[in-house]
This record gives sequence, structure tokens and C-alpha cells, in this order.
Amino acid sequence: MNLAAIYHRTTDKYAYQLSDTELVINIETGYDVDHIYIHQGDPYLAGIMGGREEWKGKREEIYYKKREKEHIWWTTTLFPEYKRCKYYFEIISGEERVFLFEDGFYTEEEMHRPGKVLSYFIYPWMNPVDTFRTPDWVNETVWYQIFPERFCNGDKSNDNPGTKPWKCEEIKGYCDYYGGDLQGIIDRFNHIKNLGITGIYLTPVFEADSNHKYNTANYKKVDPHFGTNEKLRELVNLAHKNGIRVMLDAVFNHTGTDISMWQDILTNGEMSKYKDWYMINDWPVDKKCDTKDGRFYSFAFFEQMPKLNTNNPEVREYLKDIVRFWMMEFDIDGLRFDVGNEISHRLLQELRVMTKSIKPDFYLLGEIWHDATPWLLGSEYDAVMNYPLSTAISNYWIYPEWDSIEFEYGVNRSFTMYMQQANDVMFNLLDSHDTNRLIDKVKDEDVFYQQLAVLYTMPGSPCIYYGTEIVMPGGFDPDCRRCMPWDEIDAGKFDTEIEEMKKLINLRKTYKAARSRNFHFPNSIDDKRTVEYIKLCDEGNISIILNCGDETIEIPPEISCKHVIYSRKYEAGKLQAKGILISIL
Repeated sequence: MNLAAIYHRTTDKYAYQLSDTELVINIETGYDVDHIYIHQGDPYLAGIMGGREEWKGKREEIYYKKREKEHIWWTTTLFPEYKRCKYYFEIISGEERVFLFEDGFYTEEEMHRPGKVLSYFIYPWMNPVDTFRTPDWVNETVWYQIFPERFCNGDKSNDNPGTKPWKCEEIKGYCDYYGGDLQGIIDRFNHIKNLGITGIYLTPVFEADSNHKYNTANYKKVDPHFGTNEKLRELVNLAHKNGIRVMLDAVFNHTGTDISMWQDILTNGEMSKYKDWYMINDWPVDKKCDTKDGRFYSFAFFEQMPKLNTNNPEVREYLKDIVRFWMMEFDIDGLRFDVGNEISHRLLQELRVMTKSIKPDFYLLGEIWHDATPWLLGSEYDAVMNYPLSTAISNYWIYPEWDSIEFEYGVNRSFTMYMQQANDVMFNLLDSHDTNRLIDKVKDEDVFYQQLAVLYTMPGSPCIYYGTEIVMPGGFDPDCRRCMPWDEIDAGKFDTEIEEMKKLINLRKTYKAARSRNFHFPNSIDDKRTVEYIKLCDEGNISIILNCGDETIEIPPEISCKHVIYSRKYEAGKLQAKGILISIL
């Protein structure tokens, strides 16, 4: 048995409270393990120290598992009667049997040596205050991300000087303005509503001298070229009246150079009362092309985006006041934290306490592209942008030589990285303002819809980027930020594409199984490029089959006879190349 591949500890994703009564236990092993049993029970069933009575615990087999590339992830849920749990594992590989305790592996003979004191795993107490709670509504939400400057120009009177005519083709200029604003979003609100969208994510809307607004000049004032504070309030109210939540972008890693604190530093230098609000290493902070000389820290070496010192209590209080203002003034439902991995953990912990005290179901989302475990332990973010899932999905089509098992490995990895509460509200996306657009990446409309079918049937909370509903193309930034072609949309040019998106969104909203956290890969179809998984739910299961190969495949009769709820390139039990079949089981 490969003991080195076996791992468990009583922290984070390996042992945690799913609710006030449910305790999740996870353990990793290699592929040579055949069975795992957990021996579990209350620590005091045999007295305080065991006494003359030997503590044994109840022996239960762990059945539920997920396959990853290098190991198997085994999981079980316990219901400790007395809110505490002591346990150890019995692991079987062929004829070999070992027992895993906190201090290592033992044979059965070694376990029972006279005088041996066993180091059991202990989950001391399930305190309700320690349960990681995430907002229930997020799992039921379908998000629509809007880059306001390119969505719709609803008020030409607030256009930036030099605003260009609305352009729906390739964009090459990083600093160009086209006039999109909040009034434009209001004017086109029915387009969003009619898609079936239930959540709007707005990239920054507060004052800044850029089209993207990630270099904030005033956190409490909507950019004049986007509108006014009253206009933002009007948009949020309109959304709420139609059952749509609104999430804003919080740019707290850095500011712009036009903000009053940085201007005071430029004026007063080391005498500025704000000198410790930023991470300044050398004076003066003269303007240069970048900050690679280390005179002060900034976002990605951009001199125009000096990094806030969120270690400073004054800065943390300032930013908490900003969030409080946004929540009270605009009644927003969540925040997405830009560069969410560089902000101090202390600020995020304080923000969680504050925001949840005002609105308990407020959604805290971090922009983190890598393993975000330190931020998802229950005291900071509810979730992060699920780039590991995005990568797992896209990789399968990037490597056509891969078998479908590689898709299973990648998806399973994405959903074994964190506690289930976080997985339930993970922000799932396939493209954004930071990436090439989806159709630009896949180059094929059939593959485009295959990946969207996966997006809408995964645990978490799916998001599409504005324009995805019309299969809008776009390369890397700034081309991924094209203007919406409203004239063509109004003329009906994209009616077919819009209807296809509506079908997928409706599937997500209608079938609880599409949103469920539970799924498995049956691999019942003998074709290496056919992805097949089943979503499990107490209201009924659904089957998702994607033919990612070049040949038509036969669907097994036990599936083909079922009620089809979404399909492309499917007819009479035959799924063509690049086809989709989603059925009720």
C-alpha cells in the first residue's frame, strides 16, 4: 500500500462542519486502496481517559469518492449526537490492512500492544458560531457581468470628451471611451431580465480617469461619465423589483493617483498624514513609467495604481466605512474584491463581521486565480472566482487526445479544493473582462455551447459575460471589452443565439439537480471523447452527455428513452460530433 499517498488532518477541507449537525470527513489515498472504514464516536463513551473500558467507536464504510489524477478523494458525513467526535481510519488494499491515527499508521497488532496510547483524530466541539455559512441565494443565481463603458450609451450628455462612435468591431485602444453608462444598463434592463438573469455583477462604477475604473479617485461618487449616485440607486432598485441581485466591484488593493490621499502625498511628501496609507519605500514618489525600482508598491508595477496598506488600522477603518456606505446608500447584495489575494487577511476578516452584521446573506467574492484555501476557511470570503474549474473545462478541448477521464479529474479537483459551503456558491465563469472571450478561445460554436452546458450544470453560481448570449467574439484585453451591437440585436440578427442562451439559463433555474452539489461520472458510454456525468438531487437526477469526438455515438437505451430537457445535434438515440444531450433520469 502506498502510505505516502494517504493524507488526512482535522482542519480546513478534511474535517469541517457543513452545518450545526453535520460533520464532513475527507481523506485522500492512492489508487491502490480498495476500502476505507471510519471508526467514530463520542470521545467520552468509555470515560474520560478510557479507563478499563476500551474505546472502539462505530465502524462505518466510506463509499462516496471522487477520482483525481494522482489520488482518490473519499468523503463521508457524520452526525455527532453530542457535538464532538473521535475517530480513526481502517484502510484496506488487497490483503493489506492498516489503521491511520493522528500520529501515523499502525497494523492491528501494533494498535493493541500493551501500554500503547492511541492518538485518535479529535473534532472537539461543533460550535454553531464556527460553522462556515454562505448565502443560500447565490447557488440559485445566474450572473451577468457588465463592463459598463461598453454595454450601452444611454445618456450622451455625460460622455467623456473625445468619446468615439459606438463600435461593435475589434477594439485595440486601451484608453478609448465609447460612452457606456448606467442609464444604458437601465435602458437595456429588459434584455437582461428576459434572458432569465438573476444577478448583475458590475465592474467598477466609481470615479476614475479610465474606461475600466480600476484606478479609483473617489470611492463614494459614481463616475460622472457613468451617471450619478442616484442613477446607481435607481438601477439597484429596478433590479431588486425584478428579483435580480446586484454585486459591485471593490478595488481595495490599490487606488488611482487622483485620489485625495495620494495627492496629499505628492504635495506634502514624508510630512503627509497619509504616508502610511500606502506602501512607500523611498522618497520622493516621483512619476516614472513603472515601480520596478521599488520606491513604492503598486498593482502589477503600474505607477498609476499605488498599493493601499491594508495592514494599517486607519486604512481598514476607511475601507470599512466605504463598504458600509455602499450597503446603506445603494442596498447592494455583494462585493467582488479585485486582486483579492493581496488584501490583508485582517481587513477581510473585519469586513466579513461588519457586512454580515448589516446583511447576513451579503455575498463576499474574491478575485483569486489560484488555490484560495487560506481565504475560504469561514472568516473571510464566501467564495472566489472559480478559475480552476474554468481551466479544467477549457483544457479538455485544448487537448483533443485526452480521454474523458481527464475531464473527470479536472472537475473533481475543482470541487475537492474547498469546503462544500464554498463550492455551493463558487463563482463559475468561462470568460470575463480579463480573458479572451469564450468563442475566441474555442473557435467553434458547437464547442461554445458544450462548455456553456457544463457551466450551467455544475455546483456553484454560473456567470456569463455580457455579449456571450450573442456569441460575441473578442481577443485579449482590450478586445474582450467590445461594445454591444444593439442595432443588430434589435434587428433580430442574434435571436437564435439569444433563445439558445435562454434555454440553458431556464434549465439551470428549473431543475434543482442542475444546481446540486452532488454528481458522479458513470462512464457507461464506451467512447474516450464522450463526457458523461449525472447530477443527483432529491427531486430527480439529470444526465449530461457531451460528444467531444469526431464521430456520431449511440446513446444507451436506458438514457435515450428518457425525457430530453436540452439537446444539440441529437436525434433518435444518436448524438452527433460536438453534440449535447441533457435528460431527466
